[in-house]
Amino acid sequence: MSTVPHFLDVDDLTATQLRRVLDRARAWKEEPGKVPPVLAGQSVAAVFEKPSARTRVSFEVAVVTLAGHCVTLRGEELGLGTRESVADVARTLASYCTMAGLRVFDHRVLEEMARSAPMPFLNLLSDRAHPGQAVGDLLTLEESLGALEGRRLAFIGDGNNVAASLALAAALTGLEMVIASPPGYELDDTVVDRARNLGGTLELVHEPFEAVGGADAVYTDVWTSMGQESEAEPRRAAFAPYQVNAELLAAATPGVVFLHCLPAHRGEEVTEEVIEGPASAVWAQAANRMHSYRALLAELAGEL
Repeated sequence: MSTVPHFLDVDDLTATQLRRVLDRARAWKEEPGKVPPVLAGQSVAAVFEKPSARTRVSFEVAVVTLAGHCVTLRGEELGLGTRESVADVARTLASYCTMAGLRVFDHRVLEEMARSAPMPFLNLLSDRAHPGQAVGDLLTLEESLGALEGRRLAFIGDGNNVAASLALAAALTGLEMVIASPPGYELDDTVVDRARNLGGTLELVHEPFEAVGGADAVYTDVWTSMGQESEAEPRRAAFAPYQVNAELLAAATPGVVFLHCLPAHRGEEVTEEVIEGPASAVWAQAANRMHSYRALLAELAGEL
């Protein structure tokens, strides 16, 4: 069995490793002159089957600031599983690169990559998980709230890949989490079990006002993710009562922090008043993606 470390979801890290990643991310953000050149002379592949703005820029900048070189490839250039097998692409990339990050439609592609080549792979987004986003979210929450243990995060909306990785990240840091979703859109039971087996406090409810009661942070995401466009109308109807607006935010703890992984559909899952209001930390959250990826790359490179 391979001993190569991978980051396919947050629970590929132990609580100790995640703490180290967060501490490094914050320290290097505060003192960029101390970022070590751990990728000097090395190349990192970045594969994007799905379009990206924040993920691509933050990942490429993270590689460069660790003194590495990023080779970015679009999905159509590789033809994963069509033009060439996933395993063959993985072995080819490993012959040139130290590690690779992939933003893919199907999580199984990542799993096959990890089985096929002796180098670390990072999940930059899949249908099941968005772990780099979750690490950046934790960094943002710590900057806003301080220590996370015993704090409460309310996620309002779809029990999607973002919610899944957040649930695991929360469990590893002692952050309590409650997710309010319409019936039929709840977080998958296997993810709930994984989070609770890590010791996490995770609740699933249907009522958004119940979820935000006592919450120190409120998080939402789009109602229809990339690849779900055919479901847009029924989703819009199901999620209409789950909009994060001033009334909902006012039901949370005073000083509540608002998060959104972006891109945002103002007037749907969140109002302009909230995302541009004093509670919003979404721009710090977006910036922290680079700092989290940089610390994750260093962790996988073995910079202990």
